[in-house]
Amino acid sequence: MTAYDNSEELKGTLLGQQTEYKDQYAPELLFPIARKLNRDELNVIDSDLPFKGQDLWTGYELSWLNTKGKPQVAVAEFIFPCQSSHLVESKSFKLYLNSFNQTRFNDLNTVQKHLIDDLSKTVNNQVEVKLYTASDFSAIKTTPLPGICIDDLDIEIDQYQLNSTLLKLEDDHSQVTETLHSHLLKSNCLITSQPDWASIVIRYTGMKICHESLLRYLISFRSHNEFHEQCVERIYCDIQNKLGIKELEVYARYTRRGGLDINPYRSSMQNKIPFVIKTNRQ
Repeated sequence: MTAYDNSEELKGTLLGQQTEYKDQYAPELLFPIARKLNRDELNVIDSDLPFKGQDLWTGYELSWLNTKGKPQVAVAEFIFPCQSSHLVESKSFKLYLNSFNQTRFNDLNTVQKHLIDDLSKTVNNQVEVKLYTASDFSAIKTTPLPGICIDDLDIEIDQYQLNSTLLKLEDDHSQVTETLHSHLLKSNCLITSQPDWASIVIRYTGMKICHESLLRYLISFRSHNEFHEQCVERIYCDIQNKLGIKELEVYARYTRRGGLDINPYRSSMQNKIPFVIKTNRQ
């Protein structure tokens, strides 16, 4: 039995439920989920996190009306600190953003303030919100992933259920600083089992990780059900605990669903995401 089974908190989630779409501003739609549910299983205590980091969401379908009733559109970036006690359930987030569609606001700054206030209240921590106009092409550019791609390794794969014992170090235990990435991470939504697709970057300093074992481990998430943020925290903790890696960064860029992509970043060193990434799959 996992921390999610029979959870009273998850019974209220809107995921997988038929819901009415509201087009008038409705902040009460936002549904918080305690990060503690996943962290208990990882033996992680909120008051003593083994990582720092943020969750960066991108919203591509934000629209509202100006005071004359004319539609306005923007692309939004929402930055949640991983120290927040709660995350936002994704469907409730989409419904909340849809509720702006037929609501009149004075200007873009007013919309931004509502977003900051509502989301910060939901997760019990300060949330950053950046809004970009549709003509601001320089705001969010597609970029290559840094480091070595491990996807071309010619290896046999036969495990598609999460298995942290697949992680191994190289036999010579040489010390390295390296950046690795893969486009082959897939997990499934905890509630609906819909597939979640991601590219992932892992930067570390320590004894060299066997690249083949890391790729097998990442592919073993293929049938695993967990939220995006929780998968990244699990990957971070497994690498740190199983391989003794102390200087570590894990950053996943998930493809969008319903106009939102979710991009969790966890690090032993940085509070904020230190490098810009956007994949061509997003």
